[in-house]
Amino acid sequence: MKQHLVIFDTTLRDGEQSPGASMTKEEKIRVARQLEKMRVDVIEAGFAAASPGDFDAIQAIAQTIKDSTVCSLARANENDIRRAGEAIKPAKSGRIHTFIATSPIHMEKKLRMTPDQVVEQAVKAIGWAREYTDDIEFSAEDAGRSEIDFLVRIFDEVIKAGATTINVPDTVGYNIPEQYADTVRQLIARVPNADKVVWSVHCHNDLGLGVANSLAAVLAGARQVECTINGLGERAGNASLEEVVMAVRTRADVFPVETRIDATQIVPASKMVSQITGYPVQPNKAVVGANAFAHESGIHQDGVLKHRETYEIMRAEDVGWSQNKLVLGKHSGRNAFKSRLQQLGIELDSDEALNAAFARFKELADRKHEIFDEDLHALVSDDVVMPEHEHYKLVYSHVCSETGEMPLAKVILNVGGVEHRGEAAGGGPVDATFKAIESIAGSGAELLLYSVNAITTGTDAQGEVTTRLAKAGRIVNGNGADTDIVIASARSYLNALNKLYSTLDKVKAQGDV
Repeated sequence: MKQHLVIFDTTLRDGEQSPGASMTKEEKIRVARQLEKMRVDVIEAGFAAASPGDFDAIQAIAQTIKDSTVCSLARANENDIRRAGEAIKPAKSGRIHTFIATSPIHMEKKLRMTPDQVVEQAVKAIGWAREYTDDIEFSAEDAGRSEIDFLVRIFDEVIKAGATTINVPDTVGYNIPEQYADTVRQLIARVPNADKVVWSVHCHNDLGLGVANSLAAVLAGARQVECTINGLGERAGNASLEEVVMAVRTRADVFPVETRIDATQIVPASKMVSQITGYPVQPNKAVVGANAFAHESGIHQDGVLKHRETYEIMRAEDVGWSQNKLVLGKHSGRNAFKSRLQQLGIELDSDEALNAAFARFKELADRKHEIFDEDLHALVSDDVVMPEHEHYKLVYSHVCSETGEMPLAKVILNVGGVEHRGEAAGGGPVDATFKAIESIAGSGAELLLYSVNAITTGTDAQGEVTTRLAKAGRIVNGNGADTDIVIASARSYLNALNKLYSTLDKVKAQGDV
């Protein structure tokens, strides 16, 4: 009988640490609901001590999610753990995930603590966490470069103190599969009471081995994998949830485990996270890339037509790919619109939000003959889901661009309830529009990225624009979509400005798993 493999998703915590991937509370709740719908076992909702915004988002997710455990990360200090405990308090099932560095370089150079002090602090942390929950995970940060004898010692002590999950993170993506599997195997064999806890792995992808290391560890006895949607995460990212889940499922002949994941929700989750964070999925990405089930070679096409399994080891529909499209016009009903959103895993919090989305759908239907699922994802990721207090709103935009003349843009913005007019010339219509907006906003933000993608095919396709801005150490992404690419660009820029205006500074953690 196969054992259960716990899927621990950290998209909302580790994934959000990608530059520009910061999400609003509303966006985090949307992602958390999709993860719950996908039947993720544990959702790491954030780092409660990082900022009041993170605390509020974790608490809101804890109040909303019923079918997954809601977890908060905390450093091994009393303040962090108490903030985490308070944040998860409303959860039906809550977990505190605490960590401290264990590698010689981290203990000496970063923590400036002796090994004895690190063990003592870890045990204290478990004691504080037990005041809030019996579900406590302990991570040895940079375990991949730690001495195994010390790992045995500290894991023994935290298990005695009450830890129920032991995580062995390859924090900097340094390990290779055979080595990492051997480390996990030795720890399970040598740590007293190893059979009383769940052994977990958290692998970064710096050498492109995040998934490979995770799967090797599963074969060595790990029964929890920490991963993210699309492999999102700082630096080169984390082990990809969709790849781990489908590898275990596809190679059931190799892995003695199974997950409870509803794989049909994988692609909707991938699209949602991509559009909210502004991180596009590369076309050749395994499982969720646009070309993952595409065949151009004549030999491949012939084989697939004769028998799918000649060149496909998974079915596209099993992971949520479909050809469904919603073809509705301006006379179509609100219920049909709402029903399709629900099928796509999109739930809006209020009738007001639904009405706003439906109004934008009607407006889009007047300009675009066919409305695809991708259009709906973009529609609700744009102006409908905005920061709680939208400071900047686009009221009017006019751009004149003609051959041989410098483009000129005129805009009217509603700023805090007051309308302001601005105009500017630029090297192109988008440049002029951004400069016109800045003539009013005066944000002083640096533009790091401007990216345009066609959401669907056809000349009437919506353009989806991602704008990445940086100011005072903060980096945010803005998203906008419209059949008019200049309007989409303006919306994207304003979306980013609103995030800069409303986002609270986060305290930089002393470490990360």
